[in-house]
Amino acid sequence: MDTEERLAVFLDYENLALGARDHLGGMQFDFKPIADALAVRGRVVVRRAYADWSYFDEDRRMLTRHQVELIEMTQRMGASRKNAADIKMVVDAIEMAFEREYITTFVMCTGDSDFSPLVHKLRELDKKVIGVGVENSTSRLLPPACDEFLFYDRLEGVDVPDESETSAPKRSGRGGKGTGRSGGGRGGRAKTPAPVESPAEAAETPAPAEEPAPATSGATSGTRRRKKAPAAEAAVEPAAEPVESVVETDLEQEDAAPAGEDATMEVRVAQTLADLQASTSGSVTASMLKRTLVRKDPTFSESDYGFRTFGEFLRFLADRDFVVLSDGPSAGDPEVALPAQQDTEGAFDLLRQVVRDAGGSAPLSGLKNEVRKRRPDFSEKALGYRGFLQFAKGAAAAGAVALAWDDDADDYLLTAS
Repeated sequence: MDTEERLAVFLDYENLALGARDHLGGMQFDFKPIADALAVRGRVVVRRAYADWSYFDEDRRMLTRHQVELIEMTQRMGASRKNAADIKMVVDAIEMAFEREYITTFVMCTGDSDFSPLVHKLRELDKKVIGVGVENSTSRLLPPACDEFLFYDRLEGVDVPDESETSAPKRSGRGGKGTGRSGGGRGGRAKTPAPVESPAEAAETPAPAEEPAPATSGATSGTRRRKKAPAAEAAVEPAAEPVESVVETDLEQEDAAPAGEDATMEVRVAQTLADLQASTSGSVTASMLKRTLVRKDPTFSESDYGFRTFGEFLRFLADRDFVVLSDGPSAGDPEVALPAQQDTEGAFDLLRQVVRDAGGSAPLSGLKNEVRKRRPDFSEKALGYRGFLQFAKGAAAAGAVALAWDDDADDYLLTAS
């Protein structure tokens, strides 16, 4: 742990929430993709978000579930306090840089170029700075000032709705019930009510926000669902149940689970391993992978899936070509890598084969889970697509599948060519 990066995260929440609303089809901001992206970069020891929380009541609950400290900066006090949250955030970051020398990396979650002087000062103090912001609402001046900048809409786990998706009736998916705007206008009302800055806007009554579904731990999601049926568990001795059946059951339950629940064990490992390979210059060892999985979900334990050790779990995945193991720096700590990545054409072929196996046609909803059963490390973002719908459209343009909207199913229907 002495060699690990220690991160302090500061969120300019109003900037992020409004950026997601106005530029990502009205979708609601979610902190989880940021938390997962930072978990592969080190230990997050501070999480603070700054806003007037009377405008973000439902968001408070989401952030609290992710152990984010909420700093209240009330806006309505008889005078304009537009920059109060920004100034408080700057003061706290500078104070922390001097008082907590063990913090090596500051993560500034904002797209506002006003924070550029803060970024420069932190780097002068020998601190690494990572920026996070919504791409279309981030100033072009801010990313070059940082050591690394992550665009929120490119992170794994952020499903940006297609522009046509937001205008179609009864379209499901994250953000589908928003305003449907992809520009920066403020004429509509999204899930997350926005802070007001003028008397005309102050007269509006914010629309009620929908409470996000409680997050379920990715590592134990299958286990917790199995615990709902104790009678079925009692019928089988734990020692007699092969680990293969545990994993297959977990995959089946993930496919049947409602949208938004965490990924299965294999997918979680593959995504984490891909992030580590992209963010580190050296190889990834089993111990590094295990530490990162525990950062993402402190309750993770391979024993929940029938494995005695993490090495046994990795060998199980290696036997099924989900990962590749090789000799590491020490005995018992092998290097872990993903199999050779498929190209876009190979991904299109995989999608076509999955649709064929489903009877020649299949609805878009749930199809990504089916693809990941064949290839747990599949990610449309790694192939350059913003979301799975865009990937399916790319496959249709390449002739791998046919894609059409089905009014009866209220979903896109894919047909193998």
